Amino acid sequence: MSNRFRLGGDLDVNRMGFGAMRLPSKDGMGGPARDPEAGRAVLHRAVELGVDHIDTADFYVSHGGTVRANTLIREALHPYPSHLVIAAKVGPIVNQDGFTQGSPGDMRGLVEANLEGLGLDRLDLVYLRIGRMTLPHGESIATRFEALAALREEGLIRHLGLSNVDAGHLAEAQAIAPVAAVQNHFHAGRRDDTDLLGACEEAGIAFVPFFPLGGGRDLDDERLVKVAARHRTTVSRIGLAWLLASSPVTLAIPGTGSLSHLEENTAAAAITLTEEDLADLA
Repeated sequence: MSNRFRLGGDLDVNRMGFGAMRLPSKDGMGGPARDPEAGRAVLHRAVELGVDHIDTADFYVSHGGTVRANTLIREALHPYPSHLVIAAKVGPIVNQDGFTQGSPGDMRGLVEANLEGLGLDRLDLVYLRIGRMTLPHGESIATRFEALAALREEGLIRHLGLSNVDAGHLAEAQAIAPVAAVQNHFHAGRRDDTDLLGACEEAGIAFVPFFPLGGGRDLDDERLVKVAARHRTTVSRIGLAWLLASSPVTLAIPGTGSLSHLEENTAAAAITLTEEDLADLA
């Protein structure tokens, strides 16, 4: 299975990418700020290790907005290498009460905030993020996706994606504009969206799980422990290796603010799981 994928049919990326959510804060969105210099160092090293796909969002910020993922990415990597693909998510609006869902009329401002923060004229990929963690089954996404499709026609966005959606949402969006990627909660210990992954594979759509390592919860599945022992490596690496082996359209975007964790995560791409491994992990 190839270690590269043509995102949207024209953006050739390493299937092992990087998620920027934990750059501003160790505890994720809204947590205590990390040292910005550490975040910039992680970004530099990620690119050195072959990462050419970074997933981010304007709402990836530390408590009080003192450290922002997009700012760190711009400071560390701008002017960007020509091969670097940057994906952003829009939809949630951060306010004093937490998160609210943006309306169709909010989409332009949310996209422009990402463009400004990253120092870009066009975003390679923009996901429409729906809700928080629970899938909003039955909720229409048409008007919001239409607003993003209009911005794509204007040239502000190259490709469109969806995040935290079901098969109905995907079909609804595909009737409006091409969908290049889907980003849902999925990992070796949580496989609820296997059918959606299959639909993406059939359509050539990238499947880019958020929380590919469990979202801060250890992947303590006995199957992973067994295979990790066989390879004399960590459970996290096997979890990422399984994700990449699960389909040729899966892309991994593990996030970290630690250089050592970055090295561990990217090394997972070199692990080849055997038929025995895959049977044990089934």
